[in-house]
Amino acid sequence: MSTYQDRLQALREELTKRRLDGFVVPLTDEHMSEYVGAYAQRLAWLTGFQGSAGSAVVLPAEAAIFVDGRYTLQVREQVDGSHWSYQSVPETSVASWLKGHAAEGARIGYDPWLHTKGWVKQARAALKDKGAELVAVDTNPVDAIWPDRPAPSEAKLVVHPDALAGKSAAAKRQDIAEWLTAQKADAAVLSALDSIAWTFNIRGKDVDRTPVALAYALVGADGTADLFVEPGKLSDDVAQHLGNAVRLHPRDAFAGHLAGLSGKRVIADPERAVAAIFEALDKAGATVIEARDPAVLPKAIKNEAEIAGTRAAHHRDGAALTRFLHWMAVEAPEGGLDELTAAARLQAFREETGRLEDLSFDTISGAGPNGAVVHYRVSEETNRPIEPGSLFLIDSGGQYQDGTTDVTRTIAIGTPTAEMRDRFTRVLKGHIALARAIFPQGTRGGQLDILARQYLWQAGLDYAHGTGHGVGSYLGVHEGPQRIATFGGGDEPLQPGMILSDEPGYYKAGEYGIRIENLVLVTPQAIPGAEKAMLAFETLTLAPIDRTLIDTALLDPAERAWVDAYHARVLAEIGPLVPEDTRAWLAEVTRPL
Repeated sequence: MSTYQDRLQALREELTKRRLDGFVVPLTDEHMSEYVGAYAQRLAWLTGFQGSAGSAVVLPAEAAIFVDGRYTLQVREQVDGSHWSYQSVPETSVASWLKGHAAEGARIGYDPWLHTKGWVKQARAALKDKGAELVAVDTNPVDAIWPDRPAPSEAKLVVHPDALAGKSAAAKRQDIAEWLTAQKADAAVLSALDSIAWTFNIRGKDVDRTPVALAYALVGADGTADLFVEPGKLSDDVAQHLGNAVRLHPRDAFAGHLAGLSGKRVIADPERAVAAIFEALDKAGATVIEARDPAVLPKAIKNEAEIAGTRAAHHRDGAALTRFLHWMAVEAPEGGLDELTAAARLQAFREETGRLEDLSFDTISGAGPNGAVVHYRVSEETNRPIEPGSLFLIDSGGQYQDGTTDVTRTIAIGTPTAEMRDRFTRVLKGHIALARAIFPQGTRGGQLDILARQYLWQAGLDYAHGTGHGVGSYLGVHEGPQRIATFGGGDEPLQPGMILSDEPGYYKAGEYGIRIENLVLVTPQAIPGAEKAMLAFETLTLAPIDRTLIDTALLDPAERAWVDAYHARVLAEIGPLVPEDTRAWLAEVTRPL
């Protein structure tokens, strides 16, 4: 099936065979992952959309694709608008759209291994108003028409050393067991891949850019566990590391195992466990307790070993990025560079550390107007030259065994316009306001979001993405539950040890994009006479900010002092890690404003 139109038609024919009047195609896998293995890229195969979040609905005479504000431009470039209507989330949702577009009495299919219980309930209620029905499929119809669908990865699991994890897997299981006992529960289902990797101190290569393995787990109140993973992925050293208290089963035995939990009290996370898991437990006669996956919060609150590791990773990564920025300063004015060349050169600098395991996501290398596409992914088709008089935005990160990085820098190629400098400085002021924030324990990320937007708002400007996401420890570059956003999360109280991004931006469609992103660590803040426990952020990312884009007249003395102190730290800590010519350049670009 050479064209996306052919694929859409083939899916419609398959649905007709199955007596279905529609089907929902989300971009996720059986673990509700954000980044998924090639075998689960159904949305991309069907539509051409290459973003990391979205879903689609196919009906007999129309089809719609749903994306959030990050992908407004990208979806129009990648998905044919003559066959698909573009829908914006959260203004609309799959459920509300189906309510308006599904035919009276229609049977709309969904794969219960790819949706949450909450989504199923919402969609079912919306369709009920139309006399339509939501129908669970036994096998996914997209898989039936995808002739060369990749097989799931066969990569081996690896042990994540206790020295980097900061706590043994047995101790983590014991913590979960004690929590289960307090909840009067027998077992907890772990289906989120990063929760399994963290709990068992294992890592894998089954998902690009995220070091996790395809698996399910049940952790018991006695501290033992059942781990469901393909036997061929287990080496002797991993089996030895897991020990006798972890019973091993093939991954496809998981659903059958749930059927044997009759009479047990089982905890499952409605946000992270798919609808099929809840259905299997209900059918088995288990008592299901809905609660957050017990690995989520301890995974987010980094221990001393993980914090030390992430600091080391950021020094290594900052040196690689600084070398790249120096290279850009020398090469870009000469012309001849493009987005692909730049992304490849930055990856090479990271690889030269000798410690890079993978990138933490596909590098966003956006020249000129491509920088305004928030989650742009460069390809041979979209690759642009990096031209004088433009802005270049590069958002990138590395996966190292001791930490995960994520950093964005925007640089001027040649002389920036007054408008570019104004917008950049407003973004920088917001970045600084968040980085300098001091707040009481119990503060939620959503309460801090305005700090980063206020200077853009003053000029009637804004950006359509959150300001900060959580980051894992050699795990997902996007990690919950902490976020700095006023929509789609941001309700989790921030706690010492959590790592988040600080990344306000501004995007002028068709012209340029600006984002400044550092990772920050939540730390206790001692204040003499304070009546509450207070918190602050420690900046982890170390790389210069382009001073040619800073309009110093817009900065107040405290903001100028922050930039100067940050740059002095970059020079002191990164300077010794880079070659002499880069060090001399770094001294120049980090001099006081």
